Amino acid sequence: MILNLTSRVVRIYQADRPDGVDDIDLGLRQTIDPAPQAATLEPLPLVATVQDDVPLELIEYGHAANLPAARDGVYLIVAREIALALHPRRADLLVTHDDVTTSDGTVIGCRTLAQPN
Repeated sequence: MILNLTSRVVRIYQADRPDGVDDIDLGLRQTIDPAPQAATLEPLPLVATVQDDVPLELIEYGHAANLPAARDGVYLIVAREIALALHPRRADLLVTHDDVTTSDGTVIGCRTLAQPN
């Protein structure tokens, strides 16, 4: 089972779907609707300093909100930043890969999902 924990519908297209086409239905294999609450990164502040009169804060990423515990056979589509921040602790996180774009370069979906490694 694959669950979508991003804030948008994930559209997955056929591998041969060309870029630069504005028809969002052309080559569409499936859509995965988002869950009611998207997973988000929660930065953990560590140290605050000032550099050249500019506040500077050292933060740690790697803490996610609205991310359920890992379960056998369940994969979660999340933002790339979340998957990278939690790698290698979470092998169940997926990201969109091989973007599909319209004529103006807007990303409307992907051809595959990927597991960051």
